[in-house]
Amino acid sequence: MDKFRKIRAYRTEWLQAVFDWIIAYPILKRMERKTTSSVELAYLGDRKMIEQDIRHGAFFMTNHRDICMDSAWLSILLRTRYFIRPYIGIGNNLFGKWWIEPLVRTLRCFVVIRNVSPREQLANAQLLSEYLQMLRYKGKSIWLAQRQGRAKDGNDLTQSGVLKMLTLGSDDFFEAVKLLNICPVSINYEYDPCDYLKAREMQLVRDNPQWKKSRRDDLISMQTGIEGQKGRVVYRLTRSINPEIDELLAKQPEVQQLPRNEQIQLVCNMIDRHIHQGYELYERGKAFEQYLQQQLRKVNLPNPDEAFLMDKLHEMYETPVINHRKSLEYREVG
Repeated sequence: MDKFRKIRAYRTEWLQAVFDWIIAYPILKRMERKTTSSVELAYLGDRKMIEQDIRHGAFFMTNHRDICMDSAWLSILLRTRYFIRPYIGIGNNLFGKWWIEPLVRTLRCFVVIRNVSPREQLANAQLLSEYLQMLRYKGKSIWLAQRQGRAKDGNDLTQSGVLKMLTLGSDDFFEAVKLLNICPVSINYEYDPCDYLKAREMQLVRDNPQWKKSRRDDLISMQTGIEGQKGRVVYRLTRSINPEIDELLAKQPEVQQLPRNEQIQLVCNMIDRHIHQGYELYERGKAFEQYLQQQLRKVNLPNPDEAFLMDKLHEMYETPVINHRKSLEYREVG
């Protein structure tokens, strides 16, 4: 019996190849022309070293800008340049229609089960951890989004729970992380078409802390992210964090004795620095302020707090710039 039956991607390699080149690639190229000025694959540091790091598969950990397009464009960019097609995690909260789950599982997506009891969460986390470790053992590449999207306010920080889940059952945390071969990727949109929806959600949560997104909200976000204007889009690959882990262990062997939560936070910080250093900084001027005013007018609320909403729109674009500068300062001090 296949214990991964509920979550695994379907084994249809030939169908994926047909879908990629005959359907997905033409559609994504058409969407690139329609919704962006360009979609680029870039590098932070030595390209040859990065290519060596991903040669035998990697766990691509990214920030998150869009429910659908982040993984779709990354997958096609890696496929066309390196013939790498990562397995992609997708939450079952996005299965608003009956046909979505069989379709995405056929297209190399595995299922992240959400909205269950705490007891079921632990069992599902253990199952998912085993599945992902098995994929990496086989040399497969993986992309997994963070639960909260990490992009509501632009403050992209790796969730410790993700690394905790990925290393369940391992006695040596750092060795388990190295086996995953985590290669952080910075995803950069000049304009986030869902920015006004995210600002709206932040006001709703402020006014009612119990407010939760509905499936309809998720579907609206998916449609807006796919069809909205994004400007210049840049995916920036960075090196594996493994050399940084080796350097840390050589200089500070005592970290091996730290509590697991502290070890996890050290690795989260490494991933964040890679992502923050890989940000693309776009020019912002008067035209950008006019764009924000335009987005503000799209917010559909009975009592919109325009000052709060505009502040949040500014925040989600300004925070990455602040984090980028902090990451450079850390590198200079280091």
